[in-house]
Amino acid sequence: MPIELYNDGNHSCLAFTDLVKGEGVQSNQFLIIHGEHDALIDPGGDLTFTALSHEISKHVSLRDLEYIIASHQDPDIIASISSWIQRSNATVVCSKLWARFLPHLIPGYLGDRLGERLIALPDGGQDIPFGDTVIKAIPAHFLHSVGNFHFYDPVSKILFSGDMGASMVPEGPDQPVEDFEKHVPYMVAFHKRYMGSKKVCRLWADMVWDMDVEMIVPQHGRPFKGREMINQFLGWIGHLDCGIDLLTQENFRVP
Repeated sequence: MPIELYNDGNHSCLAFTDLVKGEGVQSNQFLIIHGEHDALIDPGGDLTFTALSHEISKHVSLRDLEYIIASHQDPDIIASISSWIQRSNATVVCSKLWARFLPHLIPGYLGDRLGERLIALPDGGQDIPFGDTVIKAIPAHFLHSVGNFHFYDPVSKILFSGDMGASMVPEGPDQPVEDFEKHVPYMVAFHKRYMGSKKVCRLWADMVWDMDVEMIVPQHGRPFKGREMINQFLGWIGHLDCGIDLLTQENFRVP
């Protein structure tokens, strides 16, 4: 069952948090519906395609799905692209750095199914038309991918943050974080390894400080809801030594 993150009668945001079965890393997928318009964010790989397509078909027409949006290129983000382009007429949205690699995920016998059904985002991001509103592609490069975007919905004021804020929680990924300090152990190792550096984390955090965000929802684990919890996260990530900050010559020795 999806988790309803927002619903005002015309605009809704749904999260699917438990569709990965077996040994795959659990991940969240998101559906935004605005009147007759709909967008699927970070749909995942083949582990999630059957279950996810079944679930979202209860809310929207698969064939008429408007957008498939990918924050970056990882398998748990977009590996199922071949199935989605066969079963829908959706436009695919991703970084320009990864747009030319997507054909590697599509069998040759399908030909050029993407064609004009692709929006290759420039590094500065852009507004994605969505009925009488937009979905904003927000730069998040090196967090952790070199071509990375987060997606802000100005109606719900939700920032879909990809791997930023991700947590490896043993249970309850649908529940917002209630105690930030207790939540840090579920995040810290992941962010130290996967985020590029403290500099880029701080640049991102400074950008988000100035945005009207009421919820940050990562692709793994629990969301941050309410400005107080969001501010705690921004303060933490903006001061975290991570990525290249932690490397020394010991990390670069011939085994």
